[in-house]
Amino acid sequence: MSFSANTRPVVDRSAWLEAHRTHLVKEKAASRQHAALVASRRDLPWLEVPADYVFDTEDGETDLLGLFGDKSQLIVYHFMFGPDWGDEGCPSCSFWADSYNGTDAHLGARDIAFAAVSRASMTQIDAYKKRMGWDFPWVSSGRSEFNYDLGVSARPEQLEAGEKLYNLGTAEPMGPESPGTSVFARDGDRAFLTYQVFARGLEGVNAAYHLMDLTPKGRDEDDLPWTMAWLHRHDSYPSEPAS
Repeated sequence: MSFSANTRPVVDRSAWLEAHRTHLVKEKAASRQHAALVASRRDLPWLEVPADYVFDTEDGETDLLGLFGDKSQLIVYHFMFGPDWGDEGCPSCSFWADSYNGTDAHLGARDIAFAAVSRASMTQIDAYKKRMGWDFPWVSSGRSEFNYDLGVSARPEQLEAGEKLYNLGTAEPMGPESPGTSVFARDGDRAFLTYQVFARGLEGVNAAYHLMDLTPKGRDEDDLPWTMAWLHRHDSYPSEPAS
């Protein structure tokens, strides 16, 4: 594929530096605003949650405290994969997983445990995880109310009633399963929900989108039938890339 330079001004080095330095001022301001937002996030109040939620893992049954291991902080990615979905998890969540796979060692060095959680069975999860070549911890919450309590799973009657269960109770769910990230802290045998993020807020985890944002075409999604119509699981792209 080629890309036409006629879509943007082409200037000499001096003009290029002037324009990019002007833009750099905006980027630095945005970075400072982001740092302030992150600091504000750490000051949010906590909610104590049950520590006895049941999860199935590769090694057997555990509870919420078990997902922490020896860490005091836990990040959970709510991976959309229902028990009736067959052998594949959500393609969009799979796109996100390609970015956080391999990060648990780095997070562990900063006292943070990580786990993906789905309502699918461990048989489904293990098979899909093996197919995709991932090694991050991924457990099943299919035998507990965890996903429902955290606002990422919805029952048929809730969907039919149009209940606003998603994104901190501000929006209707995407369907029976919706994506999100929940952050927890522990103090002894007590567990606390410290933060949640959903929808567009999840893009902070997605390295590929951030790399696309650096390019002239950006995400190049404006003319698609829906935002992520281009997306395939990483092992399922056609041999010829889209133009």
